[in-house]
Order: sequence, then structure tokens, then C-alpha cells
Amino acid sequence: MISLSSIGAALTVIGCAYGISTIGKHAMDGIARQPEASNKIQTAMIIACALIEGVSLFGVVVALIK
Repeated sequence: MISLSSIGAALTVIGCAYGISTIGKHAMDGIARQPEASNKIQTAMIIACALIEGVSLFGVVVALIK
């Protein structure tokens, strides 16, 4: 039987995957347009992905606790 907590955890993971893929897509577009700024873009992308991962981990834990 599927519980609401597992649905919440699944939605959190789907949202995280969408966010990280969007960041990756736009970072690649930015690097393609300005290759000289690739280090700054990559650093900002890694920081943003880490923040999204942290929030998604928190969401999964909250969903499974409830």
C-alpha cells in the first residue's frame, strides 16, 4: 500500500531532479555562449545544486517522518 509519505518523498525527488537538470541546462548554455566565464558558471552551478540537494534531503526526511 502506498502511503502519503512515500508520495511526498517521490514528489520531492522529482522536484529536485527537475531543478538540477534546469540548472545544468542553463549552465551549459551559459558556458557555450561565454567560454571564458566557465569557471564562475561552474562554481555557481555546483553551489546551487548542493543547496537543492540539501533542501530535497530535508523534504524526503520530513515526508518519511510524517
